[in-house]
Amino acid sequence: MKNADIKALSVAELNDKLASEKEALRKLQFAHQVSAIENPMKLRETRALIARLNTELTAKQRQA
Repeated sequence: MKNADIKALSVAELNDKLASEKEALRKLQFAHQVSAIENPMKLRETRALIARLNTELTAKQRQA
């Protein structure tokens, strides 16, 4: 997801997306512990997306 797409989301949409990405990260980490996943960089990408979502959510909450 691009930063421009993230900035266009509302606070409610950011919260929904953040929850779904955290769940996806939890599942990826579990799958990686059981047996190595095909693309381990997906873990890093998902963590980075969660960080970007949190950053934008915090910025929007401070504006309000």
